Amino acid sequence: MKPILAPIVFISILLTALLGIINSPTALFLGFLFSLIFENPFKKYNQTAIQLLLKLAIIGLGFGMLLTDTIETSKEGLGLTFFSIVLTISLGFLLTKLLKIDVKLGHLITSGTSICGGSAIAAISPVIRANGKTISIALGVVFTLNAIALFVFPQLGHLLGLNQHQFGLWCAIAIHDTSAVVGAALGYGDEALRIATTVKLSRTLWIIPLSILSMFIFKTKGERIKIPYFILLFILAIVINSYQLIPEVATHTIVSLSKKLLILTLFLVGTSISISDLKATGYRPVLLAFCLWVFIAVFSLCYITF
Repeated sequence: MKPILAPIVFISILLTALLGIINSPTALFLGFLFSLIFENPFKKYNQTAIQLLLKLAIIGLGFGMLLTDTIETSKEGLGLTFFSIVLTISLGFLLTKLLKIDVKLGHLITSGTSICGGSAIAAISPVIRANGKTISIALGVVFTLNAIALFVFPQLGHLLGLNQHQFGLWCAIAIHDTSAVVGAALGYGDEALRIATTVKLSRTLWIIPLSILSMFIFKTKGERIKIPYFILLFILAIVINSYQLIPEVATHTIVSLSKKLLILTLFLVGTSISISDLKATGYRPVLLAFCLWVFIAVFSLCYITF
């Protein structure tokens, strides 16, 4: 019975996300719940779909932003981004040694925590020649913390009295994966969403210097560095909106659809979280990721509020 029901339930939830019936945390929760009850009927396409839909959603959000605001926000977040990345990577190296974790696994978890979650792990793993098991563990740990952050951060933001500007900066720095960052900011407000998206994508560009650094650390040569070219399309969308090159009604429609695509993507992210895989990793990788997460969250919050 389950094999028959699985695709029906899966597609039904996708449709509710596209229609805007559910919000970001609900979509993620339903995805996780689905993975506990059913076998994903489209599992082999899941990661590809997540990456593609997330990029499309982010590019679409660019049609709701202005170039001057984006440049100003990027400048404002530059110092915080730089210090948080340098300090988190340094702490990651230290904790990897103290916890006696495999060096490549520790580096992937540190990279994912310090920059942009799954995207950083996917970009760095071929550079350091990590095996499939190491990549899976790193992704599983980081995705789990992302799921928690999506629920916890908006509540903490309201509890701490953070305005939209502060919260957008905070979640862009302290939450790992881009999908979770945008998902958390989506329910906080339009200004929070704009700032979080801009700062997070600026942060994503740090994959390039980290990839080069990783080559020297692990003494690998000739590996191809993945550059997030979709950011150029995001900037193009901002330029088009800033100079009103297409009708305002069209840009509003694109932004609205992009928000719904993001919610759909979070459902797919939820279906990829596996409790059994997480249990198999042991406590040390989880402890490393958690310590780095707490550090970057507290550091960035203090930087923003003081």
